[in-house]
Amino acid sequence: MNIEKIRYFLARHGFNVSSRLADKSGIPVNNVRLFFIYASFVTLGASFILYLLLAFALRIKDLFYQKRPSVFDL
Repeated sequence: MNIEKIRYFLARHGFNVSSRLADKSGIPVNNVRLFFIYASFVTLGASFILYLLLAFALRIKDLFYQKRPSVFDL
């Protein structure tokens, strides 16, 4: 398949999603595009914050529960 055919297919069917959604819901296309942009930032930010919280919790756990030497390590 030629790259131009793929590009034409994506331009015709894939990039028209926000305008179709805006037409069906009756809101401006710019608002739909902004919603998708903000939603992607929120989901990316939420996963990064979750990662930082888990790393902090593991660090706190390591401070309270220190590994004791085993009998076989003596």
